[in-house]
Amino acid sequence: MRLWENAWAEFVPFLQFDVEIRRIVCTTNAIESVNARIRRAVRARGHFPSEAAALKCIYLAVMSLDPTGKGRKRLTSRWKRALQAFDIAFDGCLSAAHN
Repeated sequence: MRLWENAWAEFVPFLQFDVEIRRIVCTTNAIESVNARIRRAVRARGHFPSEAAALKCIYLAVMSLDPTGKGRKRLTSRWKRALQAFDIAFDGCLSAAHN
């Protein structure tokens, strides 16, 4: 009970978000999977001669998650309502970034 009471001030603002946003935020398996793949790729190489080399390693690790490119369509359909809710909640910042 004490845990709930101590964390209540941080938890209540989360409830003000739309249901679609809360669903995406709570499903972190995909995010954790991507982070694990990036950590594995970086750890396998040890050190990098430059920042560009590190970014290239991370880019290649992320691109290897979906080598055919078909996953983007699948993810877009799953995230469409959540992205719309994010855009509404944050006053069009997402749609402004695409323009």
